[in-house]
Amino acid sequence: MDRKNEKSEAKGKGGNKPPQSDKPEGFLQVERIPNFNLLPKSVKRRVYALKRLQLQSANIEAKFYEEVHELERKYAGLYQPMFDKRREIVTGAVEPTDEECEWQSDKEEEELAADLQKKAALEEKQADSASAVEPKGIPEFWLSIFKHVDMLGEMLQEHDEPILKHLQDITVKFSEPGQPMSFTLEFHFEPNSFFSNSVLTKVYKMKSEPDAADPFSFEGPEIVDCEGCKIDWQKGKDVTVKIVKKKQKHKGRGTVRMVTKEIPQDSFFNFFSPVKATPDGMDEDLDFTLAADFETGHFFRERVIPRAVLYFTGEALEDDDSFEEEEDLDEEGEEEDEGDFNTTKDPPPAECKQQ
Repeated sequence: MDRKNEKSEAKGKGGNKPPQSDKPEGFLQVERIPNFNLLPKSVKRRVYALKRLQLQSANIEAKFYEEVHELERKYAGLYQPMFDKRREIVTGAVEPTDEECEWQSDKEEEELAADLQKKAALEEKQADSASAVEPKGIPEFWLSIFKHVDMLGEMLQEHDEPILKHLQDITVKFSEPGQPMSFTLEFHFEPNSFFSNSVLTKVYKMKSEPDAADPFSFEGPEIVDCEGCKIDWQKGKDVTVKIVKKKQKHKGRGTVRMVTKEIPQDSFFNFFSPVKATPDGMDEDLDFTLAADFETGHFFRERVIPRAVLYFTGEALEDDDSFEEEEDLDEEGEEEDEGDFNTTKDPPPAECKQQ
């Protein structure tokens, strides 16, 4: 799936649009085109015929994306053995063979200057002597990814880190054939002192059909809702709340006592208690929070899970940065073109936006 489709799918919707007519809204919007009413009636009829064809095209496109989802589900099964092996190596359950560990960087090291090789060997020897205990697997693999990726790092709090050191794997599961389209993120933890769950889940529900009220806005599947899970925290270990103590004075007797109260605090683990959209979709702050949640879930699915080792090493971050730089250059170029155009002609009138 290309980046355009990634973005359109991740955007989601905060609320539902109420139908306004028996006809799709797109049929009504055509009359908002300037001078449309001045067209001959026969031409208007043909335009409506074209829009009906466009609607049929949108419905075919929806079927296309349903089949794409089935292909994703099929190939997820082919990827799974590699992801299972990755988990075994990360957790130290298995030790990869020398052949499995061969990589071209080993050959590059042979081409280094002799003095650099000696320096590298000395530093490696010092590092080995500093750590008497041989590390198991790849320590803090997933926590390191959280720290490397800005989107995830913004959610990460210092009190989350000791818990995420116990994170062993993140996987994605797609809905079965015949079920509503969705995907589930699964966060697998080793036994720890913070909660009793071995797996925390987040389900993202998707829609891949044109909206009856606005069919021509369809750009592919989109996330429309999500559900978290209950975390069974050990006593006093819930990092999504903090305990505050307050003095409370009795109105009659004047005596003072100390009371404790739990108040919410920022934590990555709030990710598993998502907010819900309002029925009318009129809360902009809530819509923004939901859109950010949908984007994060999509990023886990499309980027982090399939390319985890590259986010661990930072190589995937370089690719993401390069793509963002290209976008910035394109935007700057467009602005320059517009500036050159405006120096010789009057500024264009404000764009008329359809509501």
